[in-house]
Amino acid sequence: MEKNEKIFIAGHRGLTGSAIMRKLKNLGYNNLIVRTREELDLRCQAEVEDFFQKEKPVYVFLAAAKVGGILSNSTYVAEFIYDNIIIATNVIHASYKAGVKKLLNLGSSCIYPKFAPQPLKEDSLLTGKLEPTNEPYAIAKIAAIKLCRYYNEQYGTNFISGMPANLYGINDNFDVTNSHVLPALIHKIHEAKHHGTDVTLWGDGSPKREFLYVDDLADALIFIMQNFSFKDTGEFINIGTGTDITIRDLAGLIGSIVGFNGTIHWDTSKPNGTPRKLLDISSLKKLGWQSSTSLKQGIRKVYNWYTSILQKSNNI
Repeated sequence: MEKNEKIFIAGHRGLTGSAIMRKLKNLGYNNLIVRTREELDLRCQAEVEDFFQKEKPVYVFLAAAKVGGILSNSTYVAEFIYDNIIIATNVIHASYKAGVKKLLNLGSSCIYPKFAPQPLKEDSLLTGKLEPTNEPYAIAKIAAIKLCRYYNEQYGTNFISGMPANLYGINDNFDVTNSHVLPALIHKIHEAKHHGTDVTLWGDGSPKREFLYVDDLADALIFIMQNFSFKDTGEFINIGTGTDITIRDLAGLIGSIVGFNGTIHWDTSKPNGTPRKLLDISSLKKLGWQSSTSLKQGIRKVYNWYTSILQKSNNI
């Protein structure tokens, strides 16, 4: 990518999109195109196609999505499948029509079957049943992968799909009703410390998850965009750290960083979700990339940012 070429970041205010934008700016890319949801509704085909024809971006990072944790995934099932399918369809199709040179579509590790062999290899896709609590989101993400693949095959496009591990970082969503597990744990444990209470968490703490600091993801995505095509990555490529941790141990780690001295209780009447989700990242390692931020380092960065935001809001 040349520093002055037009780059559209779809979802620039979200966790992943904002990290991509930070990284690109730090690298000297100076022609970044962004639109808020109010300025461009990615669910509206006419608006999206008009935008692409007018702006003619050369590169596209498709990081826009409706996201959430177990609770929101299982509550807003129709919204999750509709919004995510229509966003991906509109952006991918408009990119093809506008002659975009390269697109990078962001997916999720939830695309894999619930009981797929660990670590999760790219060829495990569609080999078994999905985790029911996030099936609508997963199906939408699988559809986006297939769209990219078949547009490449039929139209000769260069659309790449990357599947990251569970993400966390600056600009994350800490609302416990629709956030992912790590920011939800930070919020709950911080609140328990502040009020001097114990904390109750969902499940039994046994599921294992892999967590990737979002700035590491941005680094990986730009590395791929700068150096490789879909022929190098295949249908899609996993992006992660190669290590995982139980939710119970994660809660303990967050507790030590937060300074929480209370007791963590586990509500086993609530679902655990998929037992384990560890990505096989051997394909990405062969391309020459690996993560650099440890989980402890990343959580410290996020907690410092989170508390600074709380302090600012309390001072308003």
